[in-house]
Amino acid sequence: MITRTTIVILGVFLLPCFIASGVFAETVTPSESVILTLKAAINQALVGNPGLGEIKARANALATLPEQAGALPDPNVNVGLLNVPTQNFNLQQEDMTMLELGVSQTFPFPGKRSLREKIAEHEAMASAESVEEAQLRLVQAVKQRWWQLFYQDRALNVLTEAGTFFQTLIDAAQVRYKVGKGTQSDVILAQLELSKLKSEQLDLLAIKASEAAQFNALLDQAIDKPLRLPGDAAVALPSLELSALQDKSLHSRPLFAQHEKMLAAAKAKVELAEKDFYPDFTVSGGYAFRQNTMMGQTRSDFASVQLSMNVPLYANHKQAKAVDQRQSEFLQEKYSALDEHHKIQAEIAVNLAEYQQNKAKLTLLEHEIIPQTQQAVDVLFASYQVNQVGFAELLRAQLSFFQYQTQYWQTLTTSQQILAKLSAEVGEELSHD
Repeated sequence: MITRTTIVILGVFLLPCFIASGVFAETVTPSESVILTLKAAINQALVGNPGLGEIKARANALATLPEQAGALPDPNVNVGLLNVPTQNFNLQQEDMTMLELGVSQTFPFPGKRSLREKIAEHEAMASAESVEEAQLRLVQAVKQRWWQLFYQDRALNVLTEAGTFFQTLIDAAQVRYKVGKGTQSDVILAQLELSKLKSEQLDLLAIKASEAAQFNALLDQAIDKPLRLPGDAAVALPSLELSALQDKSLHSRPLFAQHEKMLAAAKAKVELAEKDFYPDFTVSGGYAFRQNTMMGQTRSDFASVQLSMNVPLYANHKQAKAVDQRQSEFLQEKYSALDEHHKIQAEIAVNLAEYQQNKAKLTLLEHEIIPQTQQAVDVLFASYQVNQVGFAELLRAQLSFFQYQTQYWQTLTTSQQILAKLSAEVGEELSHD
């Protein structure tokens, strides 16, 4: 923004406001481009992001497993010819030659099917929670990149204004030098600062191009699609308390719910391993058809029923070891959940401290540093008019003013990015009341 002091300086020098050189010309956004608000960017990412779509598809696939896991094994059907004489393959010669049809069904020991279904249900629910967790992380990424682009736009605007000002100041200093009221060093100093600003803008434009490409990827749109963000945004920052955030995360964070589901699944796997000490049963039934003898004598058909079961004869080497394995996996999941809990609580504390520091700095910049720098520029300009201070000192003061403006937008962006991170850690949108 062009300040009051800038306007006064230009008026005193009696020079028109020159347009800055080409590198400071603001990029004209096509009229057909739509302003992309933060809310619109988040909604677009939630709908189109392929990474989130992959996680949703996996969760949908796991949701179909519980019913499969609880179903009975498929029955077996068998057909066979028994006791066929190989001398002539005559089916009527021997009494025990017959055609047999049979079916068998395995029944797991009571409780195994329900445990398998329970395990699949917990894992499916954990996968559903992972979708919610992925959405939180995606929203966080969109917010952070959106605010970074917002900052870069504001910083480019400040550089453009600074470039315009210094270009005009160069022209004014040259006029003063020609009439003997200034020195050549004034012109050279102003030109040097202008060159530095041009270099900074080129660097910032390159960084913005990279940031915009990654942002477009999050939104599942063309990498080189032009982006147009609003010229301003809400800057109000909420007041947050550590204990409240940590308590809220325990109830709102999907990751904690996901660990609870996986812990329940691990516990059910231990119970299922203990059930494997008990046998499964197989019921078989068959019917054998016999043909009449070659003399026409009738032969009776045969029916058979059979019950079999597997015997856990090597339980000490198989089933017992399987129980040990599942118990260790349960402990692994338990410690993983506890470790994740400690990490998140620590991250909330660290991020909150950084957030509060940036919030305080933002207030300091807005209400003290920037106004005081403005006052300093006013005083130096008045002194410069009566030749009490040099041109270089006035130049540095005005440059500091532009730098503090950029620092203000950077601090605001950092605060909003940390707030986005805290919202993801807590599992709930944190906004100003």
